[in-house]
Amino acid sequence: MSRRLAYTAIGLVLALGAASCAQPGTVSGADSAAVAVAAQEPMAEVAARIDNFRLVSAEGRAHEIGRLKDATAIVVVMHAAGSPDVAKIAAPLEALKAEWAPKGVEFLMVNSNPHDTREMILADAAKNGITIPVLQDDLQLVGGQIGASRVGQTFVIEPKTMKIAYSGPLSAAPIAAVAAGQPVAVASVPVEGQSIAFPGRTPEAKAAATKISYSGTIAPMLEEKCVACHQEGGIAPFAFDNYERVKQFSGMIREAVRTDRMPPWDPDPHVATFKDDKSLSGDQIKTLVAWVEAGAPRGEGADPLAMVRHVAPEWPLGKPDLVVDIPKYTIPATGYVDYQYPTTPNPLKEGRWLKAATAKVSQRQGVHHILSGVIPEGATEKGMQAWGGAVGGYTVGMESTVAPNGIGSWVPAGGQFAYQMHYTPFGKEAVSAEQIGLYFYPEGEMPDLIMRETPLVDQFIEIPANDGNHKEVAYFLFPKDAILHTAVVHAHYRGTYSKLELMTPDGNRETILNVPFYDFNWQRMYEFAKPIDIPAGSKLIATYIYDNSKRNPANPDPSQTIVWGDQSFEEMFYTSLRYLWKDETAKNQTNYDELLNRTRLLGMLDDDLDEKVQIGELRGQFKQMIGNPMAFGMVDKNKDGGIDMSEFEAVMGQMRRPGGPKPAADTKPPMGR
Repeated sequence: MSRRLAYTAIGLVLALGAASCAQPGTVSGADSAAVAVAAQEPMAEVAARIDNFRLVSAEGRAHEIGRLKDATAIVVVMHAAGSPDVAKIAAPLEALKAEWAPKGVEFLMVNSNPHDTREMILADAAKNGITIPVLQDDLQLVGGQIGASRVGQTFVIEPKTMKIAYSGPLSAAPIAAVAAGQPVAVASVPVEGQSIAFPGRTPEAKAAATKISYSGTIAPMLEEKCVACHQEGGIAPFAFDNYERVKQFSGMIREAVRTDRMPPWDPDPHVATFKDDKSLSGDQIKTLVAWVEAGAPRGEGADPLAMVRHVAPEWPLGKPDLVVDIPKYTIPATGYVDYQYPTTPNPLKEGRWLKAATAKVSQRQGVHHILSGVIPEGATEKGMQAWGGAVGGYTVGMESTVAPNGIGSWVPAGGQFAYQMHYTPFGKEAVSAEQIGLYFYPEGEMPDLIMRETPLVDQFIEIPANDGNHKEVAYFLFPKDAILHTAVVHAHYRGTYSKLELMTPDGNRETILNVPFYDFNWQRMYEFAKPIDIPAGSKLIATYIYDNSKRNPANPDPSQTIVWGDQSFEEMFYTSLRYLWKDETAKNQTNYDELLNRTRLLGMLDDDLDEKVQIGELRGQFKQMIGNPMAFGMVDKNKDGGIDMSEFEAVMGQMRRPGGPKPAADTKPPMGR
């Protein structure tokens, strides 16, 4: 049997309606996690190399094996929750990690059993003392590709070529050989233990994969999930406009879905569901990969992609009520451009309630983002801190915002529309001429509720040089009951992970958004399928992890310590939130946003979430000012060892006095992205 055919043609799972990986004789339940069949079942042929993949661990973090090419060796061990074979090798495996990880060897475990939940995997790891990440291969794309067969089966991989140098029981000898650049004495050794069932390995499965219908299955799937970008005038670099084009890119399609780069939709489906979900379902991914690996057969039937000319609409939401032309700007070919802040007169003669906005971007390569605001008529302050509300915006992959029915935001008449423009040179000079389309409620019509928007930020981030796993945390303390509708996660090149948690006053802490692998190239707005209730007194906690190491291919310079900054080679911690105050209406507005912003500074510094800042948590200018015990004691009026919000407000008041030191961070939200 060829190495290629050893990989599962997973499409049979759908074609035959198979709902489980378990085969006759499988022991089900938590004891063995539905993976065990007769130990004498023949082992599959091991692949020559391991294809690049990205999988999410039981902790919710993404791991991409292609980023480990600088390791001396990569060790992948097959896992199953509750398996005695895992319990047997856990201690020896951890001992090998303790010995070889300092020498550059990377260790991963892969769980290819769809029945094992994250909770089961985490419980198993805790019980057996496993600290190695256990990656969930619930679609069996990785275990199937490499020819995994047994729980505990160990693969030792040569990182530069990704060749599988050894497959067999856990052993130190092949690890030592690969780490030393030497050949492995015995490359393949049978493994005794529980078998892992891969239904797609049967001859029937492989035959079924060749019969997956391009016309009836693949083309409609691409039309549903991909063509919105991959069409004439779309954001993607090529169009899926016929079978020949799809087959031409079929290898790239397989690679993109295996590494979770496409479709560009980053939220963890194990944590929350969202409206307008751009992702492929697990069944769709398995079908698509199986079809590609079967040779992308054309089959019978018409070509739906060729029958209709798909062209990106000029205005996806329809003709706007008002089109605003942002002043043109010439983007240079090289270098970097400071943020630009153009303004244009607000043509509205009467204020209107805004329902939706969309951006039409002429230079997608050169425009990183657009933020907007309104400078009121007669305002003397022109900076972003004076902006009121927003009138549309743009980031890569997020061009439109639409409020739910009955919800809007107020745009006053007169004054100026103001914009923050982040331009990025891309090798040739180009003129940027961008437009924003605005969609209002009918004249005289008022929505019931007001959509509020503000960013949860941490301007005190400091990412050490060569640190591949640096964590920063910040929070908002909500003063009143609210309902969270959307979140946008934003960092720069070194951002690699983010999550948003809700901690209620009773101490319950729940993850409501998890982004296992943050992608700087796609800035999506995630609208919760069911908006999140935020009781008064709750904390909304954002966590970011940054990769400032050489393993991050986007990292401009891992040797530099990185702090907050506008440019993409600097960094940000910025989660934009859209929410409602429960007892606020369009007719009866509140000052609750002001109350929320009072907690901004405290939330940036209070890493242990106790609503006080201890002396060791001070950073930036505050560390310089009150970071010694005497000065800290003067600010800590109640002598409880921490600076609470009221005590911080007193410090900020002193800093705002004429002639006083200018605060490095204020309670007003920074707008730059």
